[in-house]
Amino acid sequence: MEIPTETPIKKPKRLTSVVWNHFERVRKADICYAVCVHCKKKLSGSSNSGTTHLRNHLLRCLKRSNYDVTQILAAKRKKKDPTLAVVTYEEGQRKEETISPVTTFKFDPEVKKEEVNVPINLGSVRFDQERSRLDLARMIMLHGYPLAMVDHIGFKIFVKNLQPQFEVLTNSAVELDCMTIYAKEKQKMYEAIHNLHGRISLSADVWDSSENARYMCLTAFYIDEDWKLQKKMLNFITLDPSHTDDILSEVVIKSLTDWAIDRKLFSMTFDHCTGYEELIFRIKDWLSQNRPLLKNGELFDVRCAVQLMKSIVSDVMEAIRDVTHKVRESIRHVKSSQVTLGKFNEIAQQAAISGERPLILDCGQQWSSTYLMLEAALDYRGAFCLLEEHDPTYTSALSETEWDHASAVAGYVKLFVEVTNVFTTNKYSTANIYFPEICDIHIQLIEWCKNPDNFLSDIALKMKEKFDRYWSKCSLTLAIAAILDPRFKMKLVEYYYPQIYDSDAPNQIKAVSDAIRELSNEYAMGSSSLDPDTAGASGSLASTTIGTRDRLRGFDKFLHETSQSHNMTSDLDKYLEEPVFPRNYDFSILNWWKVHTPRYPILSMMARDILGVPASTLGPELAFNNRGRVLDHHRSSLNPGAREALICGQDWLRMESEEYNSPHIYTAVPLTVESK
Repeated sequence: MEIPTETPIKKPKRLTSVVWNHFERVRKADICYAVCVHCKKKLSGSSNSGTTHLRNHLLRCLKRSNYDVTQILAAKRKKKDPTLAVVTYEEGQRKEETISPVTTFKFDPEVKKEEVNVPINLGSVRFDQERSRLDLARMIMLHGYPLAMVDHIGFKIFVKNLQPQFEVLTNSAVELDCMTIYAKEKQKMYEAIHNLHGRISLSADVWDSSENARYMCLTAFYIDEDWKLQKKMLNFITLDPSHTDDILSEVVIKSLTDWAIDRKLFSMTFDHCTGYEELIFRIKDWLSQNRPLLKNGELFDVRCAVQLMKSIVSDVMEAIRDVTHKVRESIRHVKSSQVTLGKFNEIAQQAAISGERPLILDCGQQWSSTYLMLEAALDYRGAFCLLEEHDPTYTSALSETEWDHASAVAGYVKLFVEVTNVFTTNKYSTANIYFPEICDIHIQLIEWCKNPDNFLSDIALKMKEKFDRYWSKCSLTLAIAAILDPRFKMKLVEYYYPQIYDSDAPNQIKAVSDAIRELSNEYAMGSSSLDPDTAGASGSLASTTIGTRDRLRGFDKFLHETSQSHNMTSDLDKYLEEPVFPRNYDFSILNWWKVHTPRYPILSMMARDILGVPASTLGPELAFNNRGRVLDHHRSSLNPGAREALICGQDWLRMESEEYNSPHIYTAVPLTVESK
């Protein structure tokens, strides 16, 4: 029955309950009704009826499920339990020392009038405590927040005012939730790795902490079925100070066994250019017992290219420490007062120095800043020489020879800065980009060693000595990766090697050509980048299968060699005979191989494994830093299990979030801090 001519009644002052924000009071004859503004249902609106029935209706009203109900719940709870105090942030701060984790906070009922009628979208009225606590743990893991944040008074007040029903957890309870999430994510990661048909390369990076503890981070690099380069952290291992190379090798082998990837492993990249020899020997020996390594393990040991840059520059900076000290003090003198700076600028103008680049002081933690300081000072070289004549208080003047040394060294370091920028521009770089840059450095080092200045030639010889150790380990891997770039193929090797090896270039080119053919033959023998028994998702291996496989390996080689008489063109031959692909800036090598996989089915398997090798493991945040990786305090204070769960879990959740939600995830508390 319709209500005739309903006249809205102006709310009297006594209608102060927030429930009246969702009802309109109307009168029909002598009876008052409260009409829900969401579903239009009529309820008793008499002042004698109270508002309890209205609150109950709002909580059930499905049509208002996107509106805020926390004020209604809070008011209802306060009525039932008058002992619950209203806690403001200021009061909470004063009581922080005595508040227990289960202390209940109430929403501050003081609401501005202009804000009363503004609806707040909180989603469904139904509250799920279990889901919310896991969401909290996932948030802490994803953004790197400290577990102790749940004990912070500000966080407790914020959560209680946002959702009074949420039970604030203790630090230890959140840690358990994080471990639960870690276990589930680890199982997902395990399945993803074992569904992979290609091989995996690992990087082993050593971390430090302010407490002088050391850790090893093992990270998997691989190209997935969609030809996308993936980087997944597997373990974050706490090292004992007593760990020797043999014990350390056991730690790595245990990780390989736990993840069941020993038969999928292609290479390992270490963060230092020297050392780890005994460790690598033991790992290779253990791997070879189950399955021979490709190319007899020649491609297994890879060293970080960016770490090589840092190490060489560190030696250079140490060699000219006295010169850089004088440059630094010269700049400090010029900037010591406005009078001195003004006099220096006048001298610079008289010397026709444009002064486009201002003088700067370096930062002790960034080696690139020392290079920029030298470059800027060299622009004002003439002005500094004149300043010595006009300012008797200037006592840090450089001699002409020192200026020459500074100029030469700045030229050296400039090359390393440019190459490092190339290596760290992309988040993940495929292995093909490294060969031309490394070859350029090799050629320059040869030239620098010929410098008639003994001081500079000695520096160059020390640089080349360190570089040669890296080149002996990594040049073949980088050369093969470059050959698998359709823009280069063998042509890039044929271009660089005569400049590097001179008369021995033909032999070195042939060695590379033979190596890639031998590697291609190994892939062709199995018609797969992996043995069939390792392609299953379970990762389990039958002992009888291993034995049979090993006994028939010689037959596989014989069959492959005798098949060559049929004059069948291999994938590699077809690939090398075709013209190189035009070079352009938007070229994607992974997309190229994805498209050309049907044409080169075997070679594409080899390309997937080679291009996924991490030739460098340092990002731009560490590439120019004089220090290494340092773990922040709140994570280094955790127990080893929780530490590994939070760090690895953060890596997995971040990758998942970047893939499905947003291209940028920002970490509030980074794993890497500036320095010890």
